[in-house]
Amino acid sequence: MKKLLPLLALALAGGGLHAAPQKIAAHEPLRPVADCPRINEINEWYIVDGRHAVVRTGPKHFLVTMQGACPRLGLGPSGLLFRASNSNLAVGENRICGEPGETVRSRNQPPCALQSVRAIDKDEFVRLSRKAMRHGSGADQPTRP
Repeated sequence: MKKLLPLLALALAGGGLHAAPQKIAAHEPLRPVADCPRINEINEWYIVDGRHAVVRTGPKHFLVTMQGACPRLGLGPSGLLFRASNSNLAVGENRICGEPGETVRSRNQPPCALQSVRAIDKDEFVRLSRKAMRHGSGADQPTRP
């Protein structure tokens, strides 16, 4: 038993080093909320890579960053389906701003949490859309929360 105690202590001490919590990037919400894109006004979208998409709502362009990799976004019918946060839905705002609780999904991809939404200019939108793996229209976005 005396030989087991030092081994147990070592195992517990070492286990703490391996069990460090994974750091999650902070949300960076777009403000004011009125500047955030309305989900039902998305005209087109492009998946730039597993963590980034660009969307257009009329003349406005946005870069959407996910918290983690979402490699199957945009595959299959329905393309991208954004969901606003519960707080925005509660006040009748069907917008994505990069707040906690906002997600995007597609048929073959579980919901992915959004980290940020940032307004970009048309030139950056065009540059990023040229790198796109997939693209589509916003016709499949929900019209109501």
